[in-house]
Amino acid sequence: MVNVEHKEDMTGLVLAGGRGSRMGGVDKGLQLFHGTPLALHTLRRLQSQVSVILINANRNLPTYASYGVPVWPDALADYPGPLAGFLAGLEHCATTYLITVPCDTPRFPTDLASRLHAALTAQQVDIAMALAPEEDGQLRKQPVFCLLRQSLKGSLMAFIQGGGRKIDAWTAQHKTVVVPFNQPQDDPRAFFNANTLAELHTLEQL
Repeated sequence: MVNVEHKEDMTGLVLAGGRGSRMGGVDKGLQLFHGTPLALHTLRRLQSQVSVILINANRNLPTYASYGVPVWPDALADYPGPLAGFLAGLEHCATTYLITVPCDTPRFPTDLASRLHAALTAQQVDIAMALAPEEDGQLRKQPVFCLLRQSLKGSLMAFIQGGGRKIDAWTAQHKTVVVPFNQPQDDPRAFFNANTLAELHTLEQL
């Protein structure tokens, strides 16, 4: 768990602004996981790790607003990708750090924020990113599980305005540390995500 001092410096952002293309175009954040919309489940799982929490969504805004936290759509049209969500979060972040979590990975670690923060401050970098096993067992970066300094807002805005869309291309411009989540106590399936309804049902059965 994040200690109180560090928790007060963190805003959490639930990313629910995608097209849901591989789910047939449905609003992924509103699909049910054990009877609870994915975005609400994610919000509750992240809420204890931060002091403020926001949702990034581009559809069904009144439904997301009913969860009781601020909802901010992308500033750019046509679903330009996760970086637009990052920017929406940074523009409305009043704390030192912003931590981003996608709505489609419901088993993400409950100590995510504390471990990313510990690595970021220890290495004195600007960004901390999760590194975790995927279904094939290989460790890979999880760039949407990211802790950012709020001071990066100007850099990200310039990158997006210049046509940039890829997370890795933007984070490569800054000092970044990757944080492994493959310790013996870690759930090896914590970062499995649901791109389809079938995958969502599989996650429910784990």
